[in-house]
Amino acid sequence: MGADEQSPPTRKRDREEEEELADGGGAEKRPRAEGTEGASLLGLASYEDEEEEDAAQGQANGRREEQQEEDEDEDEDEEDVRRAPERRPRQVELRRDCPYLDTVNRQVLDFDFEKFCSISLSNLNVYACLVCGKYYQGRGLKSHAYTHSLEAGHHVFINLQTEKAYCLPDGYEINDPSLEDIRHVLNPRFTRDQVLNLDKNKQWSRALDGSNYLPGMVGLNNIKETDFVNVTIQSLMRVTPLRNFFLIPENYQHSKSPLVHRFGELTRKIWHARNFKGQVSPHEFLQAVMKASNKRFQIGVQSDPVEFMSWLLNTLHAKLKSSKKKNRSIIHDCFQGELEVVKEIQRKHIVEKKEDGENGEAGSEVGTTNDGTVTETSRVPFLMLGLDLPPPPLFKDAMEKNIIPQVPLFNILKKFDGETVTEVVRPSIARMRYRVTRLPKYLILHMRRFTKNNFFVEKNPTLVNFPVKNLELKDYIPLPKPKENGKLRSKYDLIANIVHDGKPGEGCYRVFVQRKSEEAWYEMQDLHVTETLPQMVALSEAYMQIYEQHE
Repeated sequence: MGADEQSPPTRKRDREEEEELADGGGAEKRPRAEGTEGASLLGLASYEDEEEEDAAQGQANGRREEQQEEDEDEDEDEEDVRRAPERRPRQVELRRDCPYLDTVNRQVLDFDFEKFCSISLSNLNVYACLVCGKYYQGRGLKSHAYTHSLEAGHHVFINLQTEKAYCLPDGYEINDPSLEDIRHVLNPRFTRDQVLNLDKNKQWSRALDGSNYLPGMVGLNNIKETDFVNVTIQSLMRVTPLRNFFLIPENYQHSKSPLVHRFGELTRKIWHARNFKGQVSPHEFLQAVMKASNKRFQIGVQSDPVEFMSWLLNTLHAKLKSSKKKNRSIIHDCFQGELEVVKEIQRKHIVEKKEDGENGEAGSEVGTTNDGTVTETSRVPFLMLGLDLPPPPLFKDAMEKNIIPQVPLFNILKKFDGETVTEVVRPSIARMRYRVTRLPKYLILHMRRFTKNNFFVEKNPTLVNFPVKNLELKDYIPLPKPKENGKLRSKYDLIANIVHDGKPGEGCYRVFVQRKSEEAWYEMQDLHVTETLPQMVALSEAYMQIYEQHE
């Protein structure tokens, strides 16, 4: 009888011990079974996140059943709830002996496009399949990458953000030096010594298909009517300080602008010597341009490279300028010069202007002459100078052919000699005189070939004769005297020349660029890169040029 009396408490104590064991160990085992049984693709998270969610769900289910049986275990359940968030993610196994490395196909890998999952279109936690080249999200049990590894039998994946390689569905991390070349293509890296020696490198690189290419002289893919972007990028790649700045991401890591980072990525890919192919697709950069410009420049719509260059330089400057260096950036260090502008306005126009509520420019000096003309003198910074072409002849010659006129560059540069008058209609009728007061390290000139009227756009075919080397500005325009012990640097060499072919509003753009290591000239039109003679550069219908100042 004594044994019978003691049996209920004993059974109760045994049952409590079993429940404690079930809470501690069984709750962790239960979610593993639930995770493997679930085959749906609803939750998309990382491997560690899924385990935490499943474990928490299993513990909650276990506690619910025990509360229905007995209410005495509430204190233990609360302790488990407090312990659950502290549970650390499972350590991922690191292995060197992955048997699937021979299935990696470098021919299909292309990291130029946006890093989005090909199924969910999410850009979070995206992996590239190194067998077929497609992008998938996650690597957990319910993720698209995990499902792809089971369905297609593709087992090697690389995280596009962390650059870690994994084998799925096994889930271990692969540590093998044979994947380093893929990491370098995914995210090209340069040391400061490599950057400084780029212009001394004369070595060609070999792509996977056996073709040779020159780093920095690779073609850019024309996605659709994007040749105006391609010629602008190829021109800016010849500006050495700008290129060197963007080759090292630490220089602009403070910037939160996607445009700045995409431009940096594109620069590194163009100058990378270990690419799998001899061309680059500026797809991600174009997406950033469309977003930053509110679709002013977009894929499929032809635009003007002069407008695009002006917008790009100003936008990059705005995103890069730091508060420490009062409104300074690498853009202004390279391209910014200064003009002295003298504006002559008749008194009646001054009255009209005041009625409209407009005031003179900041920092301008106003004076009045005897004939009632008001002059305003101001200093204006510039990133590029616009040159006016003489009008083409209206009539054909005796041979019934149109004469293509030619004009020396020095003639149209006289606009900036401080004496030549330029008449302006907008915003009000005025006579302008310009004089350069500070020369930039890199001088951008653009010839105003296109004039728009109420009916159509006209193109001026006048050829501009310009020197490819040793453009001496001081012989043609007055320049300020250098500071004490300073040297007047007024001699420039051409490094890029953008040309327009075809009718206005249609046609296409190409660019001539110089390779400094050999002082050779190349003609680049989208994917086509061919070596050319310097004489051919001077025969083209120049539209925009970049000159480099002599040291």
